[in-house]
Amino acid sequence: MDTASPSVPQLAPPGAGIPTIERLIGGAIFKFNRWRGTRERFAAQFQRERDAIAALYRNSDHRILKERVLIPRLRGLEDSSRFWSVWMTLDHLRIVNTQITQVIDSLTQGIIPEGRASTAAVKPSPDAGPEVPDAYEKSCDRFLAFTASCPDLRTPVSYPHPWFGPLDGAGWHAMAAMHMAIHKAQIARILASPENNP
Repeated sequence: MDTASPSVPQLAPPGAGIPTIERLIGGAIFKFNRWRGTRERFAAQFQRERDAIAALYRNSDHRILKERVLIPRLRGLEDSSRFWSVWMTLDHLRIVNTQITQVIDSLTQGIIPEGRASTAAVKPSPDAGPEVPDAYEKSCDRFLAFTASCPDLRTPVSYPHPWFGPLDGAGWHAMAAMHMAIHKAQIARILASPENNP
């Protein structure tokens, strides 16, 4: 585990969450977007965020992509996630996309996944390297292909998100698109930081 030092800042522990007011407002916005959204809209949003993320990282060299940068906390981002590299952020997205795909797969079969969803359990490896972008892109492919193949994402059973409570398959599908947007903003902030632009 990282300890405080001049190069590793002291941050809140993984899984500490976001401020209550931010969680409540974010939950209300998410609920409203779900109400007026459709499967096609959320799939298109996911793809747009994916394309925007690719445009950010694909032309950057490895020195920049591996650099861990402390950024100001963004809305929807835990304090413990503020000191990541681009590769770490892509690794996190890979993990989350894979797990959301698995959750939706279970829910469409009427099965509630075992255990609890945890933000602490989806943190990336600090050693994430040049192999990560390809694995991340494959996780996006699997998510989009699987969710497009499901006859109905409005499942009869749900699985709780750690901040927003029980979500059916359609809820998790919508959540994936919103999650990509948060980390797109994070990647943009990392790449724009003074450390990467001396």
